[in-house]
Amino acid sequence: MKRNRNEQKTTGGILREILNFLIYLILILLLTYVLLRYVGQRTRVIGASMEDTLYDGDNLIVDKLTYELKNPERFDIIVFPYQYKDHVYYVKRIIGLPGETVQIMPNGTIFINGQELEESYGRDVIEEPGLAARPITLGEDEYFVMGDNRNYSNDSRQADVGNIRREDIVGRVWLRIYPFDSFGTVQ
Repeated sequence: MKRNRNEQKTTGGILREILNFLIYLILILLLTYVLLRYVGQRTRVIGASMEDTLYDGDNLIVDKLTYELKNPERFDIIVFPYQYKDHVYYVKRIIGLPGETVQIMPNGTIFINGQELEESYGRDVIEEPGLAARPITLGEDEYFVMGDNRNYSNDSRQADVGNIRREDIVGRVWLRIYPFDSFGTVQ
């Protein structure tokens, strides 16, 4: 009888360990789902439109929570869906805020509400102002975005992108996780 009880204790201990492991695994999967769905998301840069800040192949973590607590700010780098292709997301920098008027002059200078924009993100002088050759007044929930590599970026200057509505912003680029030698927060 003693041997039988020991076998039962051993079997019960193993079952308890398996159950504990399964509960632990389910909790980890649930936590991962919640974090990726509501807090952060991984995305990868494709193309050169954000050089010299982000490069083709960079892997990023997008902060989805910050904009639940506050509004996007000028120069934030955001992620939003491209409206004409499923599962395609753009990574661009906010230049114009809701209610502002944006215009790009023939010499490539950006004006916000008639004042020259002081910024150091644009890689080259803008060759093509696109829609912003004429003043664009943003709606109460619209943002004007551009890539840092201005002459190689499809952004708010083109009709297929246009102004980005607040509700379409997925989140703010927060962290570069790959390549490892460039690991860190993104400005």
